[in-house]
Parts: sequence; structure tokens; C-alpha cells
Amino acid sequence: MQSIRNIAIIAHVDHGKTTLVDKIIHASKIFRENQQFEDLILDNNDLERERGITILSKNVSVRYKDHKINIIDTPGHADFGGEVERVLKMADGVILLVDAFEGPMPQTRFVLGKALALGLTPIVVINKVDKENCRPDEVHEAVFDLMFNLDATEEQLEFFTLYGSAKNNWMGPDWKNPNDSIFPLLDAIIEYIPEPKIDQGTVQMQITSLDYSNFVGRIAIGRVKRGTIKDGSQLSLCKADGVIKKVKIKELHVFEGLGKNKVSEVLAGDICAVTGIEDFEIGDTLADLENPEVLPRISIDEPTMNMLFTINNSPFFGKEGKFVTSRHLRDRLFKETEKNLALKVETTDNEDKFLVYGRGILHLSILIETMRREGYELQVGQPQVIYKIIDGMRHEPIETLYVDVPETTAGKVIELATQRKGELLVMEPKGDLQHLEFKIPSRGLIGLRNNVLTATQGEAIMNHRFTAYEPFKGSIPGRINGSLISMEGGQCTAYAIDKLQDRGFFFVDPGEELYGGQVIGEHSRDNDIVVNVQKGKKLTNMRASGSDDNTKIAPAKKFSLEEAMEYIQKDEYLEITPKSIRMRKIYLEENERNRKSKEQQAL
Repeated sequence: MQSIRNIAIIAHVDHGKTTLVDKIIHASKIFRENQQFEDLILDNNDLERERGITILSKNVSVRYKDHKINIIDTPGHADFGGEVERVLKMADGVILLVDAFEGPMPQTRFVLGKALALGLTPIVVINKVDKENCRPDEVHEAVFDLMFNLDATEEQLEFFTLYGSAKNNWMGPDWKNPNDSIFPLLDAIIEYIPEPKIDQGTVQMQITSLDYSNFVGRIAIGRVKRGTIKDGSQLSLCKADGVIKKVKIKELHVFEGLGKNKVSEVLAGDICAVTGIEDFEIGDTLADLENPEVLPRISIDEPTMNMLFTINNSPFFGKEGKFVTSRHLRDRLFKETEKNLALKVETTDNEDKFLVYGRGILHLSILIETMRREGYELQVGQPQVIYKIIDGMRHEPIETLYVDVPETTAGKVIELATQRKGELLVMEPKGDLQHLEFKIPSRGLIGLRNNVLTATQGEAIMNHRFTAYEPFKGSIPGRINGSLISMEGGQCTAYAIDKLQDRGFFFVDPGEELYGGQVIGEHSRDNDIVVNVQKGKKLTNMRASGSDDNTKIAPAKKFSLEEAMEYIQKDEYLEITPKSIRMRKIYLEENERNRKSKEQQAL
């Protein structure tokens, strides 16, 4: 029987994890000499390539010295905690990949804490030692301190460390003496990561991930914990509610290179994909037909935010998208909950509206961005944090915010965070930057990134992670300025925008098609005003030098999806279509808005 190693790679966003996997794949000669391939082989989703982050965990396997190494690529962002927790169940060890300058980062801490708690053996790889101002020795100490703080066992604290540069394709025990190969890392995996522990007993496999194929439907992926699963055998599917169903295995596949190989049986310890099972969920157990034994289910961190999703009912409805009805929206959201464990969807008393619960702005925005690329049109409301009543008191989610910022602008960042009920915990130099840590309510983070980047000329690096629920911290000031709202539909003109520039700044360019009630700019004061940006210049046949001023318009401010989600107010929606992101008032008619605001004040 071949020897197997199951290993997960943990790293913060942009520390070089996917590049390292690329190099391991190349080193193990999976590709033919003449085969074409791109970099970032595992980030095969367009969104992942554009943002440079891993969202979905993926499996790949390589063969080295008669060993099979199953590599599990994990997301680095705490918003995708649901992905991380289930894939770690398949591993026996972890590679902790750390940047030689930045050191261990907050998201690393989140995933590493989960891995150590599961008793996984770590190997530390300090990457990017070819960077200027890198400090590998200090980073090595910081990793030790982090593991100690995360209650690592003595065996886990005696971790093996490698230094290197994945980009330059080398790893070794001494960063001052570069070599020319990545094989020392593969040797370390075989030497330090234990073989899968095989329990004696009947068949057991927990479904920890799923795939989908148009030909065979849903595919269950997991690691065989005990026994041997055979092609065509009958097993029990143990579900969350205690129901046990009889199922038949149609096909078995194991991961080989970047693809899958069909096999007749899978032994304990290996990771496999099973087809032919209907109606399974992540966390279910495949067990023996006669006397099934259930494995404990995977527990997932609860959502901390929710947003209202509704169909697009703006005047531009259906112009750009393929899927626009409430049935399309309902089916797509419930389909997402099957594989996205940290997401919850609730129906409301209105069949066009759904409450979607997620782990943070990024988690929800990735879902929205994926949907718009698939051709959906929808509208979303302002993100709301989820409160809990504990011992009769209202509690809210609190996060730890980490900011690295040039020293000259650190004061502005502290001021902005403390205005939003942030408490400064740590302030220390880190290279030529100032490292700040705050304890801040999740509510306070909504819209904060925009303000911090503006105050620091875009030089701040921000990260945050959920810590706990704590008593409510009191009200937090929201956006101070009101909105500029389009009076009617039609194309906006440069002439009208030019004349209105003293009222605020605009989000639209001349010539854009607008509709009445659309938010087209930010007012310089705290109230909303309706403006006419469609009126053109009165044309006469008289011309005089000096009276025909040339229009000089400030460039329109453009928002990314996350920035727009954080920017909108309670009485506004974000309209999202495959081609556009527009802000609008929930009630497009001015009279209706006034009536509703009076009703609110009367309550």
C-alpha cells in the first residue's frame, strides 16, 4: 500500500500560497514538457484571479518518492471560515506559510488556531526572503509566540522551519544560503507530517466538500476515516436530523495531479470523490449498511451580518440581466447554501425579499459579484450586524482591527477608529510603518475602510477578524452627508453637472442614462436634495466672448461593489446588474419618500 500524506496550506492573503502550490505541481512533473498552463493554477475562478485571493478550497495531489501527497489549498480570509473548518478535517498536518517581512497576520491566526485545536502537525515556511527589508529571524520568533498564544502543544511548538522564495523556486533550512530546488519542502512533508491515523472498524467517511457536474450531478468529497469504500457497494447516509438512508456508490474517484482518476476502491486515509448519492449535505457521514456509526458534525462560526436581497424593480429592470424574477433569485440563493456553509438564507413575508446572513462584507460581496457575472439582476439593502440577547442584555459582534500605516498618518487612523467606538490596544513600530490594533464593533467597520484610505492617501493596510460578542457599545455616527438625487429620467448633461458642482460631488459622468430617484452624488450638507441634471443649455444664435464658459467638471467618483455596499444608507438600495452598480432610494418618488420619513419620525 502506498504511503499517503494529507496536508493543508495556511497563509494570509498574498503571502504566496497559490504560487508555492504551482511550484510543487511543476516539481512533481504533473504537466507534460510541451503542455501549456498559466500561473496560479489553483485559483481557477475569475474572481480569485482578479482579487488575488483564494475563496474556495481545492484539492490537488502529487507523487514524490513513492508517497502520495494530497495538498488542500485553504482560503486565507476569515470571512471564508466555513470553507477553512471543513477542509482542515481532511488534513493530518499544515504548512504555515508566512511572509518574511509582514510576519504572521490576523487571518493566519484565525486558521492556524483552528488547525492547532484539531491537533494537526505544523511545518513553518517563511517565504519571500528575497524581498528588501525582510526579517526572517524576527518572523520566526513571532510565529513561535503566536503558536504559544494559541495554546499549541509542546510537540506542535517544536515545528520544523524552512526558508525560501516560492517565486524563485527554492526552499531550504538557511535563508542566507539559497539553493535551486523546492524538494527540501517535499522531503520535510514526508518526514514530519504523520501518515493518516487509521482506526479499526466499519466504513466511515465524512462529507466535507462538494463538487457539481452537469453529467452526474452533485459529487461528495471527503476523507475515508475507516475501512474501505468500494465501487458499487451499498452504504448508509447519516443525516443531520438523525435520518439514515440507504445509498449505492456509482463511481469512486481519487485526486491525481490536478484531476481525478476513477478507481474501484478507496482505502482509509485517502481523500476521494463519490458520485451517485442523492440528497446529501456537507457534514453527513457515509457509514456501514448494517451498523452505521455517525461522525461528529462540523461546527461552523455563526454569521455576524445580514443583508436584504430583493428583485430589481428599478425603471431599468431587465435591460442587462438574464435572470430577473424572484424565482430565479430564490433558487440561486438556496443553491448557494448547499456548498457555502457559513451562509444562511431566510424567506420574509414578502416573496420578493430574502434575508441573507454571512460572515462579513467580503463574504456577501463575493456572492453578489458571482451572481452578477452569472447574469442575475438584484437589489441589496444596507448591511446590518446581527445582535444577540445574552443574560437579558443586547450584545453585538466585536472584531479586532489591525492597521499598518505610515507614522505621519497614524493619528488620523486612531481618530477615525475611536469615533466608531474602537479602543486602541497596541501601537508599535513595524519596519518603517506604525502597527495599530483596535477592538471595534463590526458596525464600526462598515464604511471605515473608505475613510481610512482617504485619510492616509491609500497607504494603510487594513485587516480585521471576528473575536466575540460583547455588550452593545452605543450609537455610532454613520455617513454625515446626504445624497444628491436625480429628479427625472434621461441623460445627464455636462452643463447641468457643472452648474451643480458647488452642491457636492457626483458619481455619474455626462451622457449616462439615469432614472428619477437614483442617487447620483453626495451632498455637501447633511440632507438629501433632488437635482435636475438633465437640463441642457438654452441655445440662441447669439454668441459673445466671455459668456460661453467652458464646462470644467471634476471626475466622477466610482465605487467598487464593497465600497458601494458600505456607502448606502438605510433608505437606499444598491441595484446590481451584470454591467452596472447603481445606488437608488428605496422609494423613487419624492412625495412617497417624504411621507415614509414622516411615518418613521412619528413612531
